[in-house]
Amino acid sequence: MHIGCPREIKPQEFRVGLTPDAAREAAAHGHAVLVETGAGLGAGFEDADYIAAGAEIAATAEDVFARAELVVKVKEPLAEERRRLREGQVLFTYLHLAPDPAQTRDLLDSGVTAIAYETVTDDRGGLPLLAPMSEVAGRLAPQMGAWALQKANGGRGVLMGGVPGVGPAEVLVIGGGVVGTHAARIAAGMGAHVTVLDKSLPRLRQLDEIFDGRVTTRHSSEATLAALLDRADMIVGAVLIPGATAPRLLSRADLARMKPGAVLVDVAIDQGGCFETSRPTTHEAPVFSVDGIQHYCVANMPGAVPRTATLALGNATMPFLLALADKGWRQACTDDPHLLAGLNVHAGQLTCYAVGKAQDIDVLSPQLALTA
Repeated sequence: MHIGCPREIKPQEFRVGLTPDAAREAAAHGHAVLVETGAGLGAGFEDADYIAAGAEIAATAEDVFARAELVVKVKEPLAEERRRLREGQVLFTYLHLAPDPAQTRDLLDSGVTAIAYETVTDDRGGLPLLAPMSEVAGRLAPQMGAWALQKANGGRGVLMGGVPGVGPAEVLVIGGGVVGTHAARIAAGMGAHVTVLDKSLPRLRQLDEIFDGRVTTRHSSEATLAALLDRADMIVGAVLIPGATAPRLLSRADLARMKPGAVLVDVAIDQGGCFETSRPTTHEAPVFSVDGIQHYCVANMPGAVPRTATLALGNATMPFLLALADKGWRQACTDDPHLLAGLNVHAGQLTCYAVGKAQDIDVLSPQLALTA
C-alpha cells in the first residue's frame, strides 16, 4: 500500500503523523511510504531520517495526496487539504467532527473513508489513540494556566505553590478521566491545592487511592460546582463524551462569580469547548479575556511539545496503521471492532452516531459500511 504523510498546516502545529520508526516498520512490511519534505522538522525529524527508514520524500503536499492510498495525519484536514481527498482513499487522523459541520460536509462530498483517532476504542472501554494526547494536554493544562495566571499575562498574579505564609493557588479540575487525572497530578506537583470533580463515585475512589490525600475529590453537581467557583484561581475543563460535542459546564453568567483574573483552561475545545465563552485559539495568541476571566483555549495543546507528543502518538497509532496497510481498511476493521469504532465517514455516508446526533445527519451503521 502507498502510505502518505503530508506536513501539518494548521497554525502552530508542529507534530507529524508518521515517525521515522513507523515509516521503517511500514517499509519492512512491504509498503511504500511517502513523506512531504519538512513534515517532521517541527518534531525534530529530518528528511534524512525518513530516507534512512526507507521512505521517499515528496516535494509537495499535492504529490502526497495524489499518490497515497492511506493518508496519515495528526490534525483534521483543513479546507485546502480536504479538496485533495478522493473516493477510495483512506484518511487516518484526528477529526473531531461533532462541532465542525464544514469538515463533515467536505469529507462526505469527497467520498473518502475517514477513520478518527479519537473514536477508536479498546477492550477496557478506553480511547487508546486519544489517551496519549489527553495525557500530554492534561499535563500541559496547569503549566499553561500558571502562565496565564501571571499578572503580566492578564491573570490574578497568583503563584501555583504559594510561599511560606502565603497559600497556594486553588485549582479546580472538572472531570476525573485521563486529562483530569494528569492535570491534577501536575497541578498538585506544582504545589497548588487541587479539587477534582467527577460524577462517578468509583472513579473518585480510584483518584483518592491514586493521590493518597494530595488532591481533594468531590462528587460533581451544579450545587457543588457553584460553591467552588468563587474560590478557584484556575479551572481546567476536562470532560469528554467520545466523538460528541463537549457538554457546557459554565455559562457566561457564572464568570461573574469568579475572581477577577482567574483562568479557564478548556481542554475540550477540540470538541466545541465546555465553557460557554470558549472559542478556539492558537499557540501564537493563546489567551483572551471575557468579563475579566482569562481563557486558554488552544485547539492543539500538545502541539506545544511536538517531540514528546509525536512520539507518544506514534507509539499508539503504529499497530493500527500497520493493520490498515497490511489488510486494507475493510479487513482490518472486520478483524478489529475497536478500529471499526473509529470509522466516521465512508463513501459519502456518516458512520459515527455521536456526530450524526450533533449535526442532525442520518448515520449508516459502521458494520453496514463494511459491505457498502
